[in-house]
Amino acid sequence: MPSSLLETFSWLDWLAIGCFFIGWTWYYYYCRLRLRTKRCLAATMHGYRYDWMKRMVDREVRIADATIMTHLERNGAFFASSSLLILAALFSLLGAAEKALTIVNELPFTRVLPSQLGIEIKLLLLIGIFIYAFFTFTWSMRQYNFCAILIASAPLPSEKNITPGARNAFAVQAANLIDLAANQFNYGLRAYYFGLALLGWFLHPLVLIFSTVAVVGILYRREFHSKTLKALAAGRDLNVSFRGILQDIEPSATVKPSLSPARDTTPTDTNL
Repeated sequence: MPSSLLETFSWLDWLAIGCFFIGWTWYYYYCRLRLRTKRCLAATMHGYRYDWMKRMVDREVRIADATIMTHLERNGAFFASSSLLILAALFSLLGAAEKALTIVNELPFTRVLPSQLGIEIKLLLLIGIFIYAFFTFTWSMRQYNFCAILIASAPLPSEKNITPGARNAFAVQAANLIDLAANQFNYGLRAYYFGLALLGWFLHPLVLIFSTVAVVGILYRREFHSKTLKALAAGRDLNVSFRGILQDIEPSATVKPSLSPARDTTPTDTNL
């Protein structure tokens, strides 16, 4: 089996799959190392989540908070169910590997696969990626369930026996738990991105290398240099300026629609 596996893939295939895993691993550790030293979406959203939990503790009615948490949980449920559908399709394709090999070889610009074993290994690798995505999305769902329980058990403003320090500690840990849930959701989305990059291997190893670099570049830009990050940072830092899509128009210059009913300017005959 090992000798046949080595004969199945060329040195370019091994280089491409090595670049794929190195790129994924490098980006994971880079984000973790730069989380506290560089402005990014994860760090900025943590501040907003803390503000959210701090205000939630100080108000009596928390229907909006529970509604938002339900919406976040449904996002994970959608991607978890989508992962199951993708896995079902991949397992079906694995059972028809010969037909899949014929279809791939007929595509333009594809590299001829040496054997059926090659495409089976590629399908198994895709299956592994989406199994990982399924588990991360379901774990994110469970963590959002825990967050909903925290919101339900949060101390009320009328409870005088709860000290301000205890309220602040509750808000901090609730925000941390939401961070964990959002982090797992982010890992699942990242698996989808790299799963799409792996599809390039079916065409050519160089396509896999290019798609891996492209995915890492897209994820890096969105996490550390996106307009969304600038807009979120501008809401908490007065030194950051961002004016959105209408960058050349002052906010005061926008025309606001009148809420008053239109007046009838038709002249009336006073002699009637």
